[in-house]
Amino acid sequence: MSDPLRLGIAGLGTVGAGVVKIVRQKAALLSARAGREITISAVSARSRDKDRGVPLNDYAWEDDPVALAKRDDIDVFVELVGGEDGPAKDAVEAALTSGKDVITANKAMLAMHGHALAELAEAQGRVIRFEAAVAGGIPVIKALTEGLAGNDITRIMGVMNGSCNYILTRMESAGLTYEEVFAEADGLGYLEADPQLDVGGIDAAHKLALLSSIAFGTQVNFAGIALEGIENVTIEDIKHAADMGFKIKLLGSTQMTARGLEQSMAPCLVPATSPLGQLDGGTNMIVLEGDQVGQIVLRGPGAGEGPTASAVLSDVVDLARGIRLPVFGQPCANLVAAKVASAAKPAPYYLRMALQDKPGALAKVATALGDAGVSIDRMRQYDHSEPTAPVLIVTHTVSSDALAKALSALPGTGVVTGTPVALRIEQV
Repeated sequence: MSDPLRLGIAGLGTVGAGVVKIVRQKAALLSARAGREITISAVSARSRDKDRGVPLNDYAWEDDPVALAKRDDIDVFVELVGGEDGPAKDAVEAALTSGKDVITANKAMLAMHGHALAELAEAQGRVIRFEAAVAGGIPVIKALTEGLAGNDITRIMGVMNGSCNYILTRMESAGLTYEEVFAEADGLGYLEADPQLDVGGIDAAHKLALLSSIAFGTQVNFAGIALEGIENVTIEDIKHAADMGFKIKLLGSTQMTARGLEQSMAPCLVPATSPLGQLDGGTNMIVLEGDQVGQIVLRGPGAGEGPTASAVLSDVVDLARGIRLPVFGQPCANLVAAKVASAAKPAPYYLRMALQDKPGALAKVATALGDAGVSIDRMRQYDHSEPTAPVLIVTHTVSSDALAKALSALPGTGVVTGTPVALRIEQV
């Protein structure tokens, strides 16, 4: 059997402590599967005194993750500190230049600096593995880089943030407002320290940017994602969508088109009977579509100690086996800077608006939509006691340009009050 693979773990929060537990508790299993022993040489965290539920006395301690990254007695630097810049990025760069391979769960750092870090890794003859950075325990990175290597990927879509999915499904099941469920989720510790990373779609968009790069051979481009969070989704939208056979999800979608790379993260309607429509709670789901396999659906926990630590250990075992792949599936020289396509593929849309309750209002709206090239599939008006009447419209397939033209024309009808809500409907 080969020499042990020696780890240095920076960050001993939920995931870091989980990695230590697995290495300690499953040493024989890991050794059998990896073909060599997996050991921990040293660790680093902000506090030495915190009880993390696992013994740490067997390992050397470094207060500075950069110092840990440079130690001669580690082969792989495991970065679980987090943060787009700062100590995490500094330590990863130090590890690579010191001849260490890197495993990280840091989606934000890779979404913003992934290409530069990949270039540094290649220049040093090292690798960066990041299965834990996307969708927790779901092995989606391995599926793209290995299992589907013989496919041209045509589209990726999915629910990539469990906190948002919890909020949306809880709103529906309990009939609560967004504000009420947000407070509940925050109190349960389901949201990041900066909740906007979750509810604003930023966390999920980081993941989408990484998947796009692997799937389409492009440089990571987080800035090219059309991004919208769930803050404006109301309980009325959720109820009305359900009446029409849909569920609302924060949905990531990416595909390469003749116009360029489309990447979006936004609330969308999906059929209630679809796999995505039936996804409840904090679970993640990624749908991969390839020209040879058709559609593959991966479902599982997107966060938490066990699932994320499991993903880290999958990368550890691969490195122990000698499996070494380019960071984003191809050498950096092959990754193109894809043109950003802002115009989405035509799709049906859900529209909600408030109309003045007077004769001819619906006809004026229908005319404005028709003049913009938007055809109505279904329309529904709800009982009301206010001076305005809530109206729902599901369109036939329409381009985003035509929809934008229609929305801009609605105020000119003189019968629409407030700002209409428009949500894309994805057929999955």
